[in-house]
This record gives sequence, structure tokens and C-alpha cells, in this order.
Amino acid sequence: MPKQFVAFQKLRQQPTIVVDSVGLGATLTLAHWRGAATPEFLRDDTSAGSVLRALHAPETPGINATAVTANHFDVDGFVGVWSLLNPELALRHEHLLRLTATLGDFRELDWQDPCADHALQLVCWLNAKEKELFYVPFGAPALRRREDEASADKFEWFLLRFQHVLENPENEHPVWEPEYERVKQAATVLQGADARLTRYPEIGLVVVRAPVPLPYYALFGPTAGYDMVLSIYGGQRYEFEYKYTTWIDLESRPTLPRLPLDTLAAQLNAREQAPHRWTFDGITDTGPLLRLAGKSLGKAQRYADPDQRPIHASSIAPEELEQLVVTYFREKYAAIEPKQYWTWAEIKAV
Repeated sequence: MPKQFVAFQKLRQQPTIVVDSVGLGATLTLAHWRGAATPEFLRDDTSAGSVLRALHAPETPGINATAVTANHFDVDGFVGVWSLLNPELALRHEHLLRLTATLGDFRELDWQDPCADHALQLVCWLNAKEKELFYVPFGAPALRRREDEASADKFEWFLLRFQHVLENPENEHPVWEPEYERVKQAATVLQGADARLTRYPEIGLVVVRAPVPLPYYALFGPTAGYDMVLSIYGGQRYEFEYKYTTWIDLESRPTLPRLPLDTLAAQLNAREQAPHRWTFDGITDTGPLLRLAGKSLGKAQRYADPDQRPIHASSIAPEELEQLVVTYFREKYAAIEPKQYWTWAEIKAV
């Protein structure tokens, strides 16, 4: 039966499937949010992935509801909503849509995948039109609007046009090309002699050394399977980040819980001679950052690419910083076993 998108505020007015969100009264929840009521057999790394699993399981209770909603707009949620409204097309392009949702949410991309370029084009098109016509992610408060209300305008616009770009991306080349080229050039930087990736699988950390700050789609592209990234840029500029993979219920593998960053920040501040202080976000932030702070960053700035925000020079040498971070997490995680489906209560207890 054909479905339609409805604004989140209309959730209880008719039987409704909730995508990439949680809400009381949902007929069916298809979300990777921690603790979401997604049926166990439909759990997936991305919310769009859960939707695609549901399309393969037409007997799923609640799947016949004709209304679909989400409480925010992002690539993963949009792909999930669009797939429910266009099930035959979605299943035809399932692999591409899965790549697109993963790139949008986790910023991970396997450049060897034959659909990688297409997925990047779709995400860049969505990003460009979102910024041109609406507001940047996490930008609704600046417009004095609630995200669950304001995002409905984005869904209505993109749902009418996404198939055109999905099947004929070259027709929208002028729109997606600027960010696409920036990401591709940055990915080339990571292949250069001045860049290096060092992996510490026992703690889920990747250390990325690069001469300059990079956009996330390039920076996080090769970090699949890892949940923390320490970026070491030229000029002794650094950022540490917990990836979004530890904010959600990841289905494909166990993870270690997030740890508060206050003790690590204190260790760094005890050594820091630069005029700035190391600051950190709380563990319930979607992507907590540890960095030298000048002027504090808003959520929209922290979500934006590293090459779009100031990153200050530290007095700590790169080798010393890497060793401090690695030692800290090795000690803290030594007695903790990775597992799936951590609750926030368990994480806070750790």
C-alpha cells in the first residue's frame, strides 16, 4: 500500500512508521538509536539499513502503516524514509543506498567499492541543496524553530527530487561537484607521503596524520571498524573524536563504551604551554570532540568539517600526544570487554 511522509507532530494521528527517531505511539520503529524499539531481526548499523531489511520482510508487524515520519533530517533518515515510500526502487538500488546512508552518518566510505563515487555524489548533492535552500544540520535553533517541525520542509522537497539524482546524477553535476572534488582531493592527500594512518585495534583507535585538516568524508573514510580518531595535522594541531558509531546501537560488531574525556583533558592541560586550553564534549554528544579551544564552537560548527573550523597549535609534540592518548585508553579499557547494545546507564556506570 502506498505510503506518505507526515510531519513528526502528526505521529499519533494515524498508524505511523518512525524512521531514525523514537516516538511514543509509533506503529513500527526503524532506528539505530541506542535503546530504540527496532525489532531485533531488523536491527542494522544504519536506520536506512533497518528499513531495507523491513522491505525484505513484508510480514513485519506494522510495516503496512501508510504514514512515515522522522524527527530530524539527515542523510540516513532521509534514505530510510524515501525507501519506504519507494520500495521497489529502493530494493533495486539497495547496495548504493546502504553506502549512502553509511557515508552520511558514519562518514565512512570504501573507495574500492564500484558504487563509492555515486554514493559520494548523492551525499554531496543532499548537503549542497540542504544548505542552499534550508539550513545547515543542527541549524534550526538559529531560526527559532524546532528541528522536528522545521525538518518536514526538507523532507517534502527532497522526496520529490531524489529519484532523479539517484538515477541520473550527472544531471545535477554542478550542484554536487564542488564538495565532491574537495573530498576527492582530500582523499588523495591521505594517500600522499606526508600522511599516515596508525591503527590500534585493541582500543578501536585510528591515528590519522595529515599535513592539513580534512573534510570528514576523507578523514573518516578509511576508519571503518574503528570508533575513535585522533587527527594529527601539521603545525602541531590536533583533534580527538569519538565517532557516531558509539552513539548508536551498532549491529555489525561489538564496541567499547565511551569514556568521559575530562581526565585525559586534565593530563593534556598539565603539559600544555600554548595559550589555549583543552576542552571536551560530554559522552552523550553525537560526536564528542577533545581539542584546544579558542572561542567555543556551537553544535553546527562541531558537526561541520574540520577544515571549516579553527584548530589551534599545541606545544605538545605529535609523538608525545599520540602516546598519551594511546596509553590513556589502553589503561582505561584494559578491564572492559567490547559488547553490543550498551545502554546509556551502562556507559555512565563504566
